[in-house]
Amino acid sequence: MLSGLTVRGRCLLAAGVAAGVCSLVLDERDLLRVSAFVAALPLLAALLSGRSRVGLTARRELVPSRVPVGTRSVVRLHVSGGGRLPVGGLNLEDGTPHALGGRPRFRLHDLPRRGGTVLEYKVRPALRGVHQIGPLRTRVGDPFGLAEFERELAGRSRLVAVPEVFPLRGLPPGSGLGTGEDGTTRLRAGHGDDDAMVRQYRQGDDMRRVHWKATARRDELMVRVEERPWHGGVTVLLDRRSAAHRGTGPRASIEWAVSAAASICAHLHRHGQHVRLLTEDGHVLAGGPGPADGGHDDAAVLDALAAVRPSTQRDLVCGQDPGGGQELIAVLGETTTAGVAELVRLRPQGTRSLAVLLDVRAWARQADGGFDPELTARRLRTAGWTVVVVDGPRAPIAQVWSRLCAESGSEVAS
Repeated sequence: MLSGLTVRGRCLLAAGVAAGVCSLVLDERDLLRVSAFVAALPLLAALLSGRSRVGLTARRELVPSRVPVGTRSVVRLHVSGGGRLPVGGLNLEDGTPHALGGRPRFRLHDLPRRGGTVLEYKVRPALRGVHQIGPLRTRVGDPFGLAEFERELAGRSRLVAVPEVFPLRGLPPGSGLGTGEDGTTRLRAGHGDDDAMVRQYRQGDDMRRVHWKATARRDELMVRVEERPWHGGVTVLLDRRSAAHRGTGPRASIEWAVSAAASICAHLHRHGQHVRLLTEDGHVLAGGPGPADGGHDDAAVLDALAAVRPSTQRDLVCGQDPGGGQELIAVLGETTTAGVAELVRLRPQGTRSLAVLLDVRAWARQADGGFDPELTARRLRTAGWTVVVVDGPRAPIAQVWSRLCAESGSEVAS
């Protein structure tokens, strides 16, 4: 109860206590009566204010509740009276995170008994993420300003700030089929036959699955793996390692990479592709094996990317082919020799692999040596990858994508 006393109330209570001590020392009964009244006044005010009920109800509405970074969203507070007496003279404050600006405050002078009122303010998220707005609070006090208590009128609401998506043009030839050959040729050539893939023999494998030609060629027992080709699928790999990126805030290199991944996924969805989005550690963000997994859903991809946070993983260690044997488009930050070797080792030979490699030195405020993106790009190209190096934060994502399509042999068209 004492925690609700204002500065004025605490001073009055201290004065009453001091006066009471003086009255005992001086043996002044009249002063003792005054001190008792002065000390009891703030305590009584705190007791009444703490038990008083605010005749208000409120709800929050976000229009819209999903916005791209840098876009405005309108927050509407619908406030109505819940008591018989008129309500007025209250201060309302809605809690907003730092990325959305300062906390809006309203002075409610008079509230109609019927219909209530609507308070409105705008927010513009500067950072990608899931932001919590609220709670809406008011402070209730006594008429003398001796005590004041906080009351919550509305809880929290979720505002999703998704990465900005840029319109792209063009597709690599045969995109979504996993190889560099023309897509129509690949579809005609398959005729529904199973692709023959082999791996080393493991304890318990059926001997009827032994691939004798591969066994004779490699001089070790090889087993046939029967798989049907997956048509119309592309995997987009987002490198979110904090060690692989530079910069802070909305101008960080990881934000450029997230926006590029979002734009690529949305562009491939527009062309009817099934997209699987995953991170450098193999975690699938959207586009899993299920029928409603976000493989064709922009909203699922954007919501997943809005919540992406940098990982503490130091290097690229996938464990298995991140593309699942199919086409891979990787958005990479700083990639070491070991990371390049990991990607090259896991990717099947002849499978289409494309990379957008960020020269993260351009995002660093200070000189950052030790990483040569051209050397990394040359190693990937030697392994059959198509690579485009992004030279800085001002590089347009649409232009980078057009270069990637052009270098992979695409004829850019809308």
